[in-house]
Amino acid sequence: MEPLELLRKAKRVVVCGIGNEVRGDDAFGVLVAERLKKLMNNPNVLVLNCGEMPESHTGKIVSFSPDLVVFVDAVDFGGSHGEMIVADPEKTTGSAVSTHGLPLKLLVEYLKTRLNAEFLLIGCQPAFLGLFQEPSEVIVERAESLARTLAEALGGG
Repeated sequence: MEPLELLRKAKRVVVCGIGNEVRGDDAFGVLVAERLKKLMNNPNVLVLNCGEMPESHTGKIVSFSPDLVVFVDAVDFGGSHGEMIVADPEKTTGSAVSTHGLPLKLLVEYLKTRLNAEFLLIGCQPAFLGLFQEPSEVIVERAESLARTLAEALGGG
């Protein structure tokens, strides 16, 4: 099933923005989450700014009882700066994908023991991950665009 179709079909959705705001392009996921929070007015959509530790939000995710969980993160998949990818987080491998400690694969495996949900990873190729760097213009534009697309697909306010 196509990602937009999955989003439109889902009754309850959690969007988890993952990233570090002080590491340049790694801010992608949190930028999307913060913008999406402002665009959404749907009680069946929970938007979480998970920072670098999405595993800290498992309680909120499980108690919301979603049928779709979307992770948004800076993903190093060898693409061009700002290129987007949609993937199954269970098929990802540790450091080859996420820029964070706990592989999403492990987090999804845990959540699947608690939820009957589908999982999706939307990633954007970072270029600048230095400490105390601002996110690049390309990443900020991609984050804004994705937030608008998600809000539209999820029936935002």
